[in-house]
Amino acid sequence: MWLRQIVEHIPLFGSIANAIAIVIGTLFGLTFRSNLPSSVTTAAFHSIGLVTLWLGVSMTGSTENVLVLVFSVVVGTIAGEFLDLDGRLRRGAESLQKRIGASGNATEGFMTASLVFCMGSMAILGAIEEGIGEWPRLLLTKSLMDGIGSVAFAVSLGVGVGLSALSVLLYQGSITLAASALQPYMTQTMIDEISAVGGIMLIGLSLGILEIKRIKVMNMLPALLVAAIISAFI
Repeated sequence: MWLRQIVEHIPLFGSIANAIAIVIGTLFGLTFRSNLPSSVTTAAFHSIGLVTLWLGVSMTGSTENVLVLVFSVVVGTIAGEFLDLDGRLRRGAESLQKRIGASGNATEGFMTASLVFCMGSMAILGAIEEGIGEWPRLLLTKSLMDGIGSVAFAVSLGVGVGLSALSVLLYQGSITLAASALQPYMTQTMIDEISAVGGIMLIGLSLGILEIKRIKVMNMLPALLVAAIISAFI
């Protein structure tokens, strides 16, 4: 309880913790780059994948109306597929990586890590969760994932990976502040339904982390908006 009380008084705690985890992971990777087997990072990622799956399942239980959850996920995902959000984001990231490909290794490490750590759905969901006043469990879980990822990136891309902590802090912090500004206009039902949809997205994300099946979770983002609109009229 005391930890929760402390966190509640620290603005953007989840994003700050995420940034610190990236810096620590980078330092660890740079220090032990010659003695760290890939099996260790793989096992750690799979462990985080199981935790993410558990988080997703637990979040879906917040729904007060399963029909709202199903309708939001189906309609939102269809809209995301038509918009091809996942494809657009990946093509944009690949294009940006090609543009900086000829730059120094530090720049490449910064850009690559920034894209990877910021482009995922957990960054958006976690930042929104913290912005609406919830315990930042998603961003804390993401902090562990990014910390492990930064170890692996630092081994091959060097010190520039650590600088991506600034990108993560600015990106997620901006979303958290925006969500916080909108919180007074959100009902508890709206928050519950958005959380339930986010849980479904996390389950899909966990399948990719566990290397079971890659699901285009970014295409499911419109489902959050659909859930918010429907729950506003309930």
